[in-house]
Amino acid sequence: MQLIVNEPQAHRFEVNRAALIDPDIFAREREKVFERCWLYVGHESEVREPGDFRTRIVCGRPILFCRDSASELRVFLNTCRHRGAVVCREPEGNAKRHTCFYHGWTYDRDGKLYAIPGQDAYPPSFDRAQYGLQPPPRVDSYRGFIFLNFDRNAPSLRDYLGKAVEYIDLVLDQSPTGRMEVIHGTQEYDIKANWKLLVENSFDDYHLITTHATWLDYLKNSGVQVRKPEKGHVLPSHGLGKDLGGGHGTTDNVNFRGRPVAAWIPIYGDAAKPELDRIRQEITTRLGEERAKRVCDTNRNLLIFPSLVLLDGSSVSIRSFQPVAPDRMRVRAWALGPVEETPLARQVRLDSFLTFYGPGGFATPDDIEALESVQQGVGSYKEVQWSPITRGIAKEGEQLNTDEAHLRAFWTQWDKLMRQP
Repeated sequence: MQLIVNEPQAHRFEVNRAALIDPDIFAREREKVFERCWLYVGHESEVREPGDFRTRIVCGRPILFCRDSASELRVFLNTCRHRGAVVCREPEGNAKRHTCFYHGWTYDRDGKLYAIPGQDAYPPSFDRAQYGLQPPPRVDSYRGFIFLNFDRNAPSLRDYLGKAVEYIDLVLDQSPTGRMEVIHGTQEYDIKANWKLLVENSFDDYHLITTHATWLDYLKNSGVQVRKPEKGHVLPSHGLGKDLGGGHGTTDNVNFRGRPVAAWIPIYGDAAKPELDRIRQEITTRLGEERAKRVCDTNRNLLIFPSLVLLDGSSVSIRSFQPVAPDRMRVRAWALGPVEETPLARQVRLDSFLTFYGPGGFATPDDIEALESVQQGVGSYKEVQWSPITRGIAKEGEQLNTDEAHLRAFWTQWDKLMRQP
């Protein structure tokens, strides 16, 4: 079955809607995409002390993400080496040891098998040292973001990220020391839609004016100056959509909606203005005028292929999502901020984060409604087979954030992987 029509000379790019609904395609994705790409596990700040742990599901596998007795970051497959039960069943905590509730096999925080009930019944050849918790084939990190890969032969994480590191670094530059932390708390919710629809939505600015009209009205009514779009533009400010290679892509926009890092708007309150001015001055002194303007006055929605998004707009959010079924995904999201942030700046950041992102914000409920509506609509994929993704395809030079070059880049990489033997 042909899933993508890509004919640049004819200005034609279309996606077969079966890619969003067919169970066989969904099963192939796990093998061809998720089994071979670097996948996000968590941020180093989520586990700070020896014995701290978090449990996650990544590509259908239960994962234990923790610090060992030497405070080194470790990632283990969260499955008992005896009969396979999940060993650690708590979402987070601190522990010296983890005991499987089924037969009582116990592992220490270094992943070693610590104790077995009735070990004397095992034969002399049984070597306990061979039965510790198993790590994934590859684990690596970039500036505090931890990834795993189930393909031993995959390229290095740094090579995999490629040009995307420029935009990760812009997020980290908000901190005087380059150190960011996940702010306590997790947003977790399911969306009854195919995961690739959230990829599109996360860095598609074409939908903002219509889908998020209520939020834009809220900004205007709160005293934020939202200009009318210039001729040829859909949004109030200039923005680009960029293909970063390898399926990664981003928007790169001139800010119009305020940024907790250093761009004050009335919603933040008068008391916050001097603090944001101070932050801007620190960033300008540290980075220089040009770099500071990028950090403070531009925002970006960055996709790390296949399913990690860094939303550096109204606040900074890490969004990771796992496919559960062809028509369902589980989303987890966290707020990210500089470790040196003052209480006032942190309050502005969190208020802005919660106002826009997540199931209680202005944006996410709108997006969920849109994606679930799309999922219902593509149920007619046998009769209405193709979706065009051609905005901007006839242009030469830069592509706007409301064009679809970065969406086409994602689908092209997805199709390339799906075609591999």
